[in-house]
Amino acid sequence: MNEWFAAFEPFEKVYWSIALIASAIFIVLIILTFVGGELDDTGDVDSDIEGDTGIHFQFLSFKNLIGFFTLFGWSGIACIGEGLSKGMTILISTICGLLMMAIMASLFYYLGKLNSSGSLKIENALNQIGEVYLTIGANRSRIGKVHINIQGGMRELDALTDEPSDLHQGDIVTVAQVTGTGILIVNKHTA
Repeated sequence: MNEWFAAFEPFEKVYWSIALIASAIFIVLIILTFVGGELDDTGDVDSDIEGDTGIHFQFLSFKNLIGFFTLFGWSGIACIGEGLSKGMTILISTICGLLMMAIMASLFYYLGKLNSSGSLKIENALNQIGEVYLTIGANRSRIGKVHINIQGGMRELDALTDEPSDLHQGDIVTVAQVTGTGILIVNKHTA
């Protein structure tokens, strides 16, 4: 191995060193990404930048820099192998590295857009049809429960009614209003 590396001129040694080191770190990052590992001890600036606001377009991040140096190194080695001049090798490898950074930043940005907050927006229950689960007292006398399909899932929510009689388990209801405290006001459903 030493003879192989010693045979290179200094310009090639720099590119090989960058390519091998960056590739090793890149492989570790990929593996940790797939197994859900964290690199808190390495000073990962990605998590500091993101905070609680989600993923924004981040051109300059630790992962993107590793991607830059990985592609910079390997494209430089390819240029050297093709016999290009040092200036052309530096130019092409820099462009390739910057393209890699842009692709990775765009990928993480658009993947972040796919996230949903997971928060229930109770207003989405308005005008939805549901079924009484626990008896709801007439004229808002007792809170009951209804099953309503909201945001792609069945939810059990507190409900009141303005109907003159109690609504019992199995009654079909329509959500007429949502109070400021998140309680549904329901009416007996008429088909």
